[in-house]
Amino acid sequence: MPTEPALRSHTVNVTDARAVVLVEGLSDRRALEALAVRRGRDLAAEGIAVVSIGGAQSIGRFLDRFGPQGFDLRLAGLCDAAEEGDFRRGLERAGLGSDLTRADMERLDFYVCVEDLEDELIRSLDAAAVEQVIVAQGEFGSFRTFQKQLEKRQLTREEQLRGFMWNRKIRYAPLLVGALDLDRVPRPLDRVLAHL
Repeated sequence: MPTEPALRSHTVNVTDARAVVLVEGLSDRRALEALAVRRGRDLAAEGIAVVSIGGAQSIGRFLDRFGPQGFDLRLAGLCDAAEEGDFRRGLERAGLGSDLTRADMERLDFYVCVEDLEDELIRSLDAAAVEQVIVAQGEFGSFRTFQKQLEKRQLTREEQLRGFMWNRKIRYAPLLVGALDLDRVPRPLDRVLAHL
């Protein structure tokens, strides 16, 4: 069973960066960094900073800092479907377009996960493979206990996995990326790195 890819330091001083990838949270950042390692890329050496913005509502502040009105760096981003509106409005306020559609956002290198990144990873791997990652982490008993909770019994297996990982996603995101077949990387995750 694959383990978490060895993450080299991908920290690059953003004032030295040529590009910045804006992501909602730390789990997204760790997943992108893990995918870069698996693809043999050294983001720091390439001058690419992956910046966790601490939630989609902060996107405007980060676009102001790194976008055309700030450092004027090449930008890319990744968000969950529920936060697409925050990202769209932020891009529009930053002067990067108006009345943006999802396709317009993608032309700007900003990608939206169908639900969220964990959902994308679970669908790309399949439930059985995700359970094997949980087994490898010694948490399968905890997952079984989670599944037995009354309100969790009616959920699909994939929904149960997503719920179980909610408070563990910072740790599990790179582990799930480590278990992926590189031909089945979720499209948003794959595209955001491919365009930089």
